[in-house]
Amino acid sequence: MSFQAPKGTFDWMPPRSERVLAVRDALAAPARRAGYGYIETPAFEDTGLFSRGVGESTDIVTKEMYTFEDKGGRSITLRPEGTASVMRAVLEHGLPGGPLPVKLWYSGSYYRYERAQKGRYRHFSQVGAEAIGIEDPAVDAELITLAVDGYAALGLSGVRLLLNSLGCAECRPAYRAALQDFLRGLDLDEQTRQRIEINPLRVLDDKRPQVQAQLTGAPLVTDHLCGACKAYHEEVRTLLTAAGVKYTDDPRLVRGLDYYTRTTFEFLHDGLGAQSAVGGGGRYDGLSEMIGGPPLPSVGWALGVDRTVLAMEAEGLFDAEPATVDVFAVPLGEEAKRVAFGLVVELRRAGLSVDMAFGGRGVKGAMKAADRSGARFALILGDRDLAAGAVQMKDLTTAEQTAVPFAEVADTLKGKLS
Repeated sequence: MSFQAPKGTFDWMPPRSERVLAVRDALAAPARRAGYGYIETPAFEDTGLFSRGVGESTDIVTKEMYTFEDKGGRSITLRPEGTASVMRAVLEHGLPGGPLPVKLWYSGSYYRYERAQKGRYRHFSQVGAEAIGIEDPAVDAELITLAVDGYAALGLSGVRLLLNSLGCAECRPAYRAALQDFLRGLDLDEQTRQRIEINPLRVLDDKRPQVQAQLTGAPLVTDHLCGACKAYHEEVRTLLTAAGVKYTDDPRLVRGLDYYTRTTFEFLHDGLGAQSAVGGGGRYDGLSEMIGGPPLPSVGWALGVDRTVLAMEAEGLFDAEPATVDVFAVPLGEEAKRVAFGLVVELRRAGLSVDMAFGGRGVKGAMKAADRSGARFALILGDRDLAAGAVQMKDLTTAEQTAVPFAEVADTLKGKLS
């Protein structure tokens, strides 16, 4: 019997997996610099958290969740997104009783039973950030700017930002009624018609061409915003412009989760084909109350790690395979291997990235291994070097080779690599 990764999943393998780590670090770095603390939540939660928080009318809840009954008879779901879990943790641990906003970032795996294709997987990775407990357009603009800076740090130039406002509890009802009147006159299947009555915004998010073709004349939420929502959205736009963030107003932009209010945004990359969204988010002022908490206006985003890697590959930002180490030791003989092993341990503890040739390879095979590792320096150690108390340090980019006393190897390498 042979096993393979389940359909819709895949393995990140070296050296490509190094790109994933680099992307995660780069996307999270701006949030960390802005004072966002790290949070980690369980990979599975009570099913009710997602059905209430994400929305019973969403595709995620109705079609895509991995839900099962555990041995205790409880209905459990693998998390399909991160925001509901973060809000649950914030409420459970009483964080709203302290200084607000509660600013958190996270990174992890998420699970949705979707039609598998490039850029859409059943197991995927995201980096997310949330600012909980504050209603301030400056926080919305801050989070958007942090995401923009994360993409910029990776060298991505093809990411586009779409921006919209979905209104609030005051102005949404009038828009909802207008939208329902429009949608009821369209030629839609029964399931979609049921969605009109539950949450008509979900129909606008329907990606099927036969549905989208009928939505051309649909009323726009921006035409129904109350004065407060208009002023709020305009301030977000003003702050983004002042920060040098380029965006496109998209009055038809609707995110696929029920909890969004006011500011909503999405990041697209045209090099990914049909699955062009690489990240997105928005304000979700009612989520806390949906899952039994107090009013906590909040805003956040999630950025797809898998799709960001694909976007970077589409732009040719990964021309060379990443080096696994900076230094590679090549021992010639058993005694040299013992000494080289001790030297490698010492260099690693000094903060250097080091590997060595194993398995009794000859010098030719060991040097090939050094080249494959991407290391800049090889440390060659034979009987003569042992007698001299030195190692041959070879620069693999210039072929220059010098003898360096054992006691000076760490400092010499740090100086050359800095």
